[in-house]
Amino acid sequence: MPDPLDPSDSSTGLPSDDQVLELLAPEFSRSGVEIESVVVSDGGVAGRPSRIAVVVDSDTPVDLDAVAGLSRTASALLDEADTGWQAYELEITTPGVDRPLTTVAHFRRAHLRLAQIRLTNGEDLLGRIGITHDDGVQVVLRKPIKGTGWTVRDLAFSDIESAVVQVEFNTPNPQELNLAGAAETGGGA
Repeated sequence: MPDPLDPSDSSTGLPSDDQVLELLAPEFSRSGVEIESVVVSDGGVAGRPSRIAVVVDSDTPVDLDAVAGLSRTASALLDEADTGWQAYELEITTPGVDRPLTTVAHFRRAHLRLAQIRLTNGEDLLGRIGITHDDGVQVVLRKPIKGTGWTVRDLAFSDIESAVVQVEFNTPNPQELNLAGAAETGGGA
């Protein structure tokens, strides 16, 4: 494991992705967030600053105040470990809505959200993410004939090729939300 205080572990004058993760993960975890990814990039082009970008997520929404607090924490921890690193910009952010759902945690966090899902057999589905289990997820699908309601389909994660949350501008139907498990989890419109 790299030593976060050993400058010889970094050939760019910056900490490595792993060093940043090792420094920040324990404190971020205590704050209730998980680090999804770390990217340390050298500015490269003259005048362009180097950057440390940390993407965080949580089972509860991460608001701007939480991001600001995490940014202060990260800045203090990185400053304390700095052994002559070059200047960098620090960015703490949450995943965008277009982040693919690839883990059980991603599906759990997307509960009650509308998602475009492609199955390994090539079938495309548009459905609301329901209750997530260790090996799969329930998805509420609108029945093929408009106006006939919804159906709940169990999907194994091994059958899902890709899934991405969709932006919604309308309030979801309460019946659809209930089928997706809103009543069980206290969610809803």
